[in-house]
Amino acid sequence: MNETVTVRGFIGNEVRTITTDKGLPISSFRLASTPRRFDRERGEWVDGETNWFTVTCFRALAQNVRTTVSKGDPVLVTGRLKVRQWANDTGQRGTSVEIDADGVGHDLTFGTGSFIRLGGQSADSASGWGSAGAGLTSTEDTADLADSEARDPGPDAAAGAGHGSSPEVSLRGDEELAGAESVDAPF
Repeated sequence: MNETVTVRGFIGNEVRTITTDKGLPISSFRLASTPRRFDRERGEWVDGETNWFTVTCFRALAQNVRTTVSKGDPVLVTGRLKVRQWANDTGQRGTSVEIDADGVGHDLTFGTGSFIRLGGQSADSASGWGSAGAGLTSTEDTADLADSEARDPGPDAAAGAGHGSSPEVSLRGDEELAGAESVDAPF
């Protein structure tokens, strides 16, 4: 399965970032997505069942995600959906639903944000598109990262990941954005 999806949800844990021996930054986090619907009989909104995804980001996206989002933030994630079977040392088996992210951003339904373009970095070079020898990495390269994540931490692990999270969305890690320039949108 190699479907492109966009998922709206809340980050369920702190973003974890590693750098491979070859210098490739990889960030990952768990995403909780809970559908809501209006129950006309009861006259109120009700939550559906929460779906959990492991989101993996590479290269510049991994670095930007690490400094921009954190546990409980409402986000939109676009990427390639991967479903894989797993088994641990105790014989437990399960299914992991993962997204290899192409893009991650705050969900502005819940607050406001600002954008800072990193100096000298175009969208193409940041994503690795058009870069000769970019060396795309598969999900299998991050198996140890994904395997160390909890398979389904449940609703208690996503404290702050429910509706009504902080209405303020802002960039974090400004000290790491030295040399960045602010960009005003033309609209």
